Amino acid sequence: MSYVEMPGAKVPIRMWTDPAAVEEVALQQLRNVATLPWIKGLAVMPDVHYGKGATVGSVIAMQGAVCPAAVGVDIGCGMSAVKTSLTANDLPGDLSRLRSKIEQAIPVGRGMHDDPVEPGDFHGLATAGWGEFWGRFDGVADAVKFREGRAHQQMGTLGSGNHYIELLFDFEGCVWLTLHSGSRNIGKELAEHHIGVAQKLPHNQGLVDRDLAVFVADTPQMVAYRNDLFWAQEYAKYNRTLMMALLKDVIRKEFKKAKPAFEPEISCHHNYVAEERYEGRDLLVTRKGAIRAGSGEFGIIPGSMGTSSYIVKGLGNEKAFNSASHGAGRRMSRNAAKRHFTVRDLEEQTRGVECRKDSGVLDEIPGAYKNIDQVMEQQHDLVQVVAKLKQFLCVKG
Repeated sequence: MSYVEMPGAKVPIRMWTDPAAVEEVALQQLRNVATLPWIKGLAVMPDVHYGKGATVGSVIAMQGAVCPAAVGVDIGCGMSAVKTSLTANDLPGDLSRLRSKIEQAIPVGRGMHDDPVEPGDFHGLATAGWGEFWGRFDGVADAVKFREGRAHQQMGTLGSGNHYIELLFDFEGCVWLTLHSGSRNIGKELAEHHIGVAQKLPHNQGLVDRDLAVFVADTPQMVAYRNDLFWAQEYAKYNRTLMMALLKDVIRKEFKKAKPAFEPEISCHHNYVAEERYEGRDLLVTRKGAIRAGSGEFGIIPGSMGTSSYIVKGLGNEKAFNSASHGAGRRMSRNAAKRHFTVRDLEEQTRGVECRKDSGVLDEIPGAYKNIDQVMEQQHDLVQVVAKLKQFLCVKG
């Protein structure tokens, strides 16, 4: 589908989905965002759903302002994917050992490495910029509070919630590796710190929703937030890079005979801010649950732990600020999913997938998410499908 427009106070709300299918609380959030004095555009992806302040699945373009709650607390959350030379013929009949080896190599949930993982530990992994990145740690807000040791030890770890590692087949039978994670606890603490600062600023006192508090250009608060924001986005990128290196290491050890080879990595943020130019204006574009889909740019759009994922190329649709959805999007909250589904439902919906099948991941059941194939149909003018993938192994936090 092409987009439909809803009227907004300052800008129209461009929606790549049927507004009638969006819950009213999410629609109200979109109307609220459209009232912000600094807004220059608002694009809504087909995976849109209710979030804190701003909906997940929205692209907010502002001039001279940025809303930290519209980025979210998992700054730089995103995905990485790698195609391998492995095929189904290389796999063992029982995948439980492989899942166990991955979980041993990459801490999940609140876990962290006993000792920091360094890029120099992995053959062929670029180390340029690593020292400079950590050298800027003391410049982030309340750096002592965040404890550099903890930030180091969580680098290369998965986290919990909807974060995951998957092995998947494409329709040619090739094995892909994908993972989903962000800036871990340090990103969360930075986000919460700056959201609190923004909410106290005088220019934010008359907003319709205090969670839409913004920083404005040429202020010390904006300078501090941008510094920490871009640092946390780098942290998320490095975190995924190290996890992928750890995952490849497991694959090499477990499939020595096959001598697996790996194609170049695809990586994309889907909770972040970028400086971009549209219609002659320099804008700060916030993608909360959306990926950049500039012309020819690769991206990853996953479903859920029992459905398909997609590797895509962007079509460069400027009406959507060169964006696309970040996944299927939730159709019910975590608590609602736990009330509605049983572990038996989870077992049925993840049949054929080596993964956890217990109450601890019931809120991630595929039935709690929208239909990924329908989501893809709704954004045919935003992305071109390169590969459709189906997982056979999933590691959850």
